[in-house]
Amino acid sequence: MLDEWLLWAARCRIPAFVELGRKIRKSLPGIEAAMLHRPSNALVESTNTKLRVLHRMAFGLKEPEHLIALALLDRGGYCPQLPGRHTAGE
Repeated sequence: MLDEWLLWAARCRIPAFVELGRKIRKSLPGIEAAMLHRPSNALVESTNTKLRVLHRMAFGLKEPEHLIALALLDRGGYCPQLPGRHTAGE
């Protein structure tokens, strides 16, 4: 159906439809990929939101490593050596 509409838009004498048809034709591979694979940016958006919250939590901490430590703790339980603390063997 889209191919038929694009043919009609190319022959149409209404400039707005002609321009829209050109734009759609130029973006057609991306449109088809989106319809077939249904990609989502939900994971990226949720990660960005969590990092913004962590950035707010880290406000006032002196070193950027503190923010990095918070992010690593939040994303999978990794427990880096915290600044100013010694391990049990030291």
